[in-house]
This record gives sequence, C-alpha cells and structure tokens, in this order.
Amino acid sequence: MSHSVTIRTQTVTSGSSAIIVNTSYLKTWSGVLKLLQLALGIVCIGIVGHTINKYRYWTSEEFFFLLMATTFMIGTFILLVSCLASLSTATVISKTIYDLLYHAFAFALLLAASLTLTVHASNYKRTSVYELLLAASICGLINVAAYLLSTIIAVRTYRGI
Repeated sequence: MSHSVTIRTQTVTSGSSAIIVNTSYLKTWSGVLKLLQLALGIVCIGIVGHTINKYRYWTSEEFFFLLMATTFMIGTFILLVSCLASLSTATVISKTIYDLLYHAFAFALLLAASLTLTVHASNYKRTSVYELLLAASICGLINVAAYLLSTIIAVRTYRGI
C-alpha cells in the first residue's frame, strides 16, 4: 500500500533589536563578587585620587595602590559586562584558566598595594590625610578578600569540584 506524505518547512526570522542582559549572572556568587569588586575599586580610586589631588604631591606607595586598583577595576568591569552581555560567556569564562589567573593576580597585587598603603598611611598620623589613606587601604583589603573568594570559586570551577 502506498501513500503520499507532505512535508512542510517553515523558516521564522526575528528582526528584534532587543538587547538581552544576563541578569541571572548577578544571582550567582561570582556575579555578586564581581559587582562588589567593581564597587570597592571605584571607592578606592575615588578616595586616593581625591587625596592625591587635594592635599599634596604623589608618593610611590599611593601611585602603586592607585595603579593596581585601577587596573583590576577595569579588568573586573570588562569581565562583568561580558558576562552580562552574553548568556554563554559566564559559563565559558569561569571554566578557563584565565579566570583563575586573573583573580589570583588581582588578589596578590592588590594585597601588596593595600598593605603598602596601610604602612605608608601610618607616616601621616595626626593629619587629615591619615584617615583618607587608611580608609582607602581598608577598602582595598576588603576588595582583596573578595578577590580571594573569587579565586577559590575559580579553582573549584576550573577543576570541576
């Protein structure tokens, strides 16, 4: 017995220019930590930048701290935007060695810069600059803790633990 079969195909195209934002990434620990790192980086740069411009000349300790805080704030901003702009980027980047190395280097260098600034701030006791430099170094140390947590998460994700 023979019979005929009709197959219809339909192609649907979408012309939407909507921008999709992966807001679910901000509900993960990695997303929350990156947002926290970005905010603390902005605060650190603002405090040290204000201190340097308003009160006196630059010192190498303040410049090192400002350089490290700016470097890793920009890097974290780029990582955060890329994870928010693409649905698959967050899962792909977290499984690469780049994420692990980035957070490990950020932890180490920002720790060195924050401790250096803390020791340097003790030279300015009894001045108005002391409190500002100490506040910036404390924000830097909190940021270091956030980068340490991100490094631990990156190690677990990279190894598949």
